[in-house]
Amino acid sequence: MKALVKERAEPGLWLVDVPEPEVGPGEVKIRVLRTGICGTDLHIRKYDDWARNTLQLPLIVGHEFCGHVVEVAPGVEDIAVGDLVSGEGHIVCGKCRNCMAGRRHLCRNTVGLGVNRDGAFAEYVTLPASNVWVHRLAIDPDIAAIFDPFGNAVHTALSFPLVGEDVLITGAGPIGLMAAAVATHVGARNVMITDVSDERLDLARKLGVSLALNVATSSIDEGMRRLGLREGFDVGLEMSGNPTAVRQMIASMTHGGKIAMLGLPAEQFAIDWATVVTSMITIKGIYGREMYETWYNMSVLLEKGLDLSPVITDRFSYRDFDAAFDTAASGRTGKVILDWSGGARPERASTEPTEAEAAATMNRSA
Repeated sequence: MKALVKERAEPGLWLVDVPEPEVGPGEVKIRVLRTGICGTDLHIRKYDDWARNTLQLPLIVGHEFCGHVVEVAPGVEDIAVGDLVSGEGHIVCGKCRNCMAGRRHLCRNTVGLGVNRDGAFAEYVTLPASNVWVHRLAIDPDIAAIFDPFGNAVHTALSFPLVGEDVLITGAGPIGLMAAAVATHVGARNVMITDVSDERLDLARKLGVSLALNVATSSIDEGMRRLGLREGFDVGLEMSGNPTAVRQMIASMTHGGKIAMLGLPAEQFAIDWATVVTSMITIKGIYGREMYETWYNMSVLLEKGLDLSPVITDRFSYRDFDAAFDTAASGRTGKVILDWSGGARPERASTEPTEAEAAATMNRSA
């Protein structure tokens, strides 16, 4: 099968032929249809310090995907050949204290798909059945492919009550954009999102935010005045990992404000802890998704009309992966999708199935 592999300890990825994975005990084999390019994948392609210190090569990369089930191991229940599925990319041990208590997202022994084991940028991938999410309702495969980052957005956005609240989101990358869509959808009063990319801020406006602010030309205080806010924001969703953005968020919170922080800083930096203490601000770190409450929330949000389609801006065949990665690395786009189905796709997503999807559906019905 074809797969995108980090073959050598240098910048780049290589599209090569590798053996198809075999289903192990309790696993499911999936024919990949779509994949999403993540910031982690960009780090791996660049082969930066994090990648050099983390990866064991060679490695098939990628962890955002959807596909059809083509094989299940004996004893696997509730998953059938032909099911359209996405995958939870954090594979947990099931035996540590947090796993045993049902807090699997806090497992300290987590193995990352496409980081610590071969991933989903390939024609086939295997996963433990417990990591497979079956889409029971109709869903566009492009949206199904980004359930992993969508889950990050939902986990972050729903960490604190949002109904009637004023919400500040720093960072309008794909996950920040999805978090903005969620906050607006569930009933926040005002949602202000900040970035320095006009292209990404335009995407945020399509998602219905109250204000998309370019902090290269306007201050957060100016944004607050435009929204008529006098006491600061109730909830902050930090998606950038940028030190300046974090400091500005802390300075802009109301007393008793709550911050959920998903953005991962590249290095340590100082913040105004006196303001955190005297303003009684709560800061909560977010990593990944709650298994599987977040996945349930995602499916219900889409079922109840949340539209993520504006977040997906670019689609490429997997054979054009270099152009796709360059586009994702530009910092001016939303989500970039790779098509592994072998069928041509229009620029905008269609509800019509590809040949591979139609074949899988027919096989399941037979």
